[in-house]
Amino acid sequence: MEKSELITMSPLVLAYLGDTVYESYIREYLIKKNCNNKVNTLHKQAIKYVNANAQSKVIHTIENDLTEEEMRIFKRGRNQKSNTAPKNMDIVDYKHATGFEALIGYLYLDKQIDRLEEIVRRGIAIIEEDM
Repeated sequence: MEKSELITMSPLVLAYLGDTVYESYIREYLIKKNCNNKVNTLHKQAIKYVNANAQSKVIHTIENDLTEEEMRIFKRGRNQKSNTAPKNMDIVDYKHATGFEALIGYLYLDKQIDRLEEIVRRGIAIIEEDM
């Protein structure tokens, strides 16, 4: 995919992909860490990593380390008007999580896998500090 296409792509489309990519990394991490757990247990563990509150905390912690390009993508995702309203969650956390997911989707499509994995690893560490 061309860089120009990525830069103009809808941030919600990037977030849609980023949500799946991030959750896949989390699931793989949890399976490797707890390979004998039941699926239901793995799912309950994954929810602790893949929710708006956790993702918002991650992006707040790492935002000073983002490049200008990454910050631009995050802000586009965060500021994008969504047609769905979050249920049972803080709207600010939801918007920050959307920006985080847009960044993940962007890095994935731009094939910046090392950077993507670095952010996921940092995210896991940040979330686990609170557990």
